[in-house]
Amino acid sequence: MQVRLRARRLIAASGVASLLTLATAFSAGTASAQTTLRVNYDFGQAVLSTFNSPTVSPPGANNWSCKPTPAHPYPVVLVHGTLANMDDNWQAASPLLANNGYCVFAFNYGGASPTSDFQGTGDIATSAGQLASFVNEVLAATGASKVDIVGHSQGGMMPRYYISFLGGAAKVDKLIALAPSNYGTTLDGLTALGQTLGLLAPVNSLLSTTCEACVEQEEGSSFLTTLNAQPTVAGVSYTVIETKDDEVVTPYTNAFLPAAPNVSNITVQKQCPLDQSDHLEIASDPIAMADMLNALDPAQPVKVPCLLVLPVFGPVGPVPSL
Repeated sequence: MQVRLRARRLIAASGVASLLTLATAFSAGTASAQTTLRVNYDFGQAVLSTFNSPTVSPPGANNWSCKPTPAHPYPVVLVHGTLANMDDNWQAASPLLANNGYCVFAFNYGGASPTSDFQGTGDIATSAGQLASFVNEVLAATGASKVDIVGHSQGGMMPRYYISFLGGAAKVDKLIALAPSNYGTTLDGLTALGQTLGLLAPVNSLLSTTCEACVEQEEGSSFLTTLNAQPTVAGVSYTVIETKDDEVVTPYTNAFLPAAPNVSNITVQKQCPLDQSDHLEIASDPIAMADMLNALDPAQPVKVPCLLVLPVFGPVGPVPSL
C-alpha cells in the first residue's frame, strides 16, 4: 500500500511538473509571438485595409510606457505624408522598428479634423507646430533627451521647419526622410505649364482652400524658399532615401539636400536595380526600410536586400528578415 501511494505521488508530481513546463513554454511562445509584429510591405494593401481608421495607431506605435534602451536611446517619431494618416502610412516602418527594439510613436497632423482620413493638408508651418507639441509629449513620457524622426513625403520635409525655426534642433538627433518634398515638385512640368498659361494662380487659389500644403509644396513656393535658405542645421543628421520612379516629387532629385558632412542622400536603385518602388511604395519598400534602420543605427547595420519591388504593391516574393 505504501509503495503504491508513493508511486501515485511521484506520478502526480511528475504530471504537475510537466504541466508547469508546458505552461511555461506556451507562455514564452505567446510572448514571443506578441513581440514579433507583422510588417506589411504592400503599401496599396495597407491603405485598403486601414481605410476609415485614421486615429488607430499603426502596429507597434504609441506604447506610452515604452522606455528607450541604451542600444536605442532615442524614441522614433513617425511623420506621415500629405493626404495620408499615421495608420495607413506606417504599416511597414512602425512594426519593423518595434521588432528591432525601438520605442515608436506616430500621430496625425494638418487634417481638416482629427478624424479625417486625409491628414497633412493644412498650412505646413502650423503642422510643424503640432509636431513640436507631439515631440514634447514623447520626451516627457519616455524621459529621453532627443528623438529621431522618420518621415514620408511632406513628413520628411516638414520636420526641417520644426528643426530650423521651432527649436527642434535641440530635440532631434536624426531625420530620416523617405521621398521628401524638400525642394518641391513640378508635377511633371504641370506647374510650369500652368504658369505659362496663366492658370497656376487661380488653380492654386482654389486648391489652397482644401489643401494649403499642396500649394506650399510646389517648386519655388514662398514656403520652400524660406525653408531652403538654411537647408540643414549643425548637430542634426539628415538622411534622404529616394526612388528614381517618384511620380509625385518631380524631378526626383528635388528630394535631395545639398551635400554636407551631416547629409546622406540615397537612391534605392543604386543599391538594387530591381527596385521599382514609387512615391507611395517607398514608405513600405524593404530596401528603403533597411536604409532607414541603418541610418538610425549605423553601428549595427543590417544587410540591404535586393528584390523586385513593384510600385504601390510592393515586393514580389519573400522578403529577407530585417
